[in-house]
Amino acid sequence: MRYQRKREEEKGQSLISKVVSIGFFGGLIWSVVASVAAYFHFTSVSPKSFILRSWLQIEWTDQWLGQLISILVVSLLSIGIAFLYYFILKKIRGIWIGIGFGVVLWFILFWLFEPIFPNIPTIFNMDSDTIVTTVCLFILYGVFIGYSISFSYQQYKDEN
Repeated sequence: MRYQRKREEEKGQSLISKVVSIGFFGGLIWSVVASVAAYFHFTSVSPKSFILRSWLQIEWTDQWLGQLISILVVSLLSIGIAFLYYFILKKIRGIWIGIGFGVVLWFILFWLFEPIFPNIPTIFNMDSDTIVTTVCLFILYGVFIGYSISFSYQQYKDEN
């Protein structure tokens, strides 16, 4: 009995650690892809545009170090987003909920939080390449987070 309870606690902890790693690596992967997209001018917005350049206008924030620090910060913030998904939507299976989650995140960041980021142009002032690229990146991010967490949760549920 005691062994079984300890094993269940370990499984629960491993599920939480999976959520942490999914969030971190989701933020890492998709912010690197966003940085590459910005480098090749698919978008005028990159992680450093949100994280550093909106508040700091120091020269180093516009270089590779600023991008690297921004990618790390986005990866850490993404852990919180992964837990948000875990607590609200983990039981829902399928790709569509991840797509919707990504679109909602894009809407929140670019529409609702727009006043917080003075360095980012409004949606109405963005070019179509930036809008399409960022929406697609957020959809891919949402699908990555959503599908990975839902899969891990279903796997954990099936083991118990």
